[in-house]
Amino acid sequence: MKNLIAATYAPMHPDGSLNLGMIPSYTTFLQSNSIEGAFVNGSTGDFVSLSTLERKNLIAAWAKDKPKDFFLTNHVGHTNLNEAKELAAHSQGLVDAICVLPPFYFKPKTLESLLFYCAEVAKSAPDTPFYYYHIPVLTGADFNMLDFMKLAVEQVPNFTGIKYSQYNPTDFGKCLHFDQGSKNILFGVDEQLVDSLPLGATGWVGSTYNHLAPLYYKIISSYRNGDIEQAKLLQQKGVFFVQTLDKINGFNGAGKSFMRLFGLDMGPSRYPHKTMTDKQLALALKLMEPQEIAPLFNTSFSVKHLQAIG
Repeated sequence: MKNLIAATYAPMHPDGSLNLGMIPSYTTFLQSNSIEGAFVNGSTGDFVSLSTLERKNLIAAWAKDKPKDFFLTNHVGHTNLNEAKELAAHSQGLVDAICVLPPFYFKPKTLESLLFYCAEVAKSAPDTPFYYYHIPVLTGADFNMLDFMKLAVEQVPNFTGIKYSQYNPTDFGKCLHFDQGSKNILFGVDEQLVDSLPLGATGWVGSTYNHLAPLYYKIISSYRNGDIEQAKLLQQKGVFFVQTLDKINGFNGAGKSFMRLFGLDMGPSRYPHKTMTDKQLALALKLMEPQEIAPLFNTSFSVKHLQAIG
């Protein structure tokens, strides 16, 4: 996986049931903005609020209409090891990779315990590349990932990489260069993408790539062209976008609601996240005006809907 991968939302009908019929247009929308893959059933996709059956149905729908050149990853982590293994086994043959975060209520207390969990899940889909999902701010499992990798290459035959959703530049950089860079280490903190570039990052997974892919590609190209200051200024626009939505309604629910402006009504958010009203969307856009963020939205930004909400 390289370039931008979108951590996708779980589209729902007004009654809160999954709206699987939206996935083909969602895929087309992402591809139109040079998004190279989807990370399904992750934190952005409210996996903790979905049943195992819903998670299976969601990834099956993504797989059914997956374009050949679109990288599909399914997050299969669960507090119940058997459920995680079931989700992994179901994914085999459907996806390009699986990813797993650790149990987050009763947490693994040692690296050895974490590796046991990962190995058990990975062998349920032995022919599928396996990624570990490192997001300690939510899981509480804060281990050194370089140490994890040294054990993973021995204990998890299909270990392929890490979705690294923490800003720890020293450890992240060492992971990138571990074993001559043989593993795929994906940076997962959208608000600090620019800081991952001097470390050597080449792949990113995040929720705001649903909305602001053109902005982030401008950040990457500015940096690579030597215009570091421009890259940093653009990054601040991405930070402002997140902060604005978070202030109004909490980012998870607000980000999902914001997709309405692109012609993709993702439906309501599940508790505890909140769905934005059109009035709140209008307020968010008004607050973003001084930062001139709207021109940096995805190419299919819905001017018609924008005008409708004033």
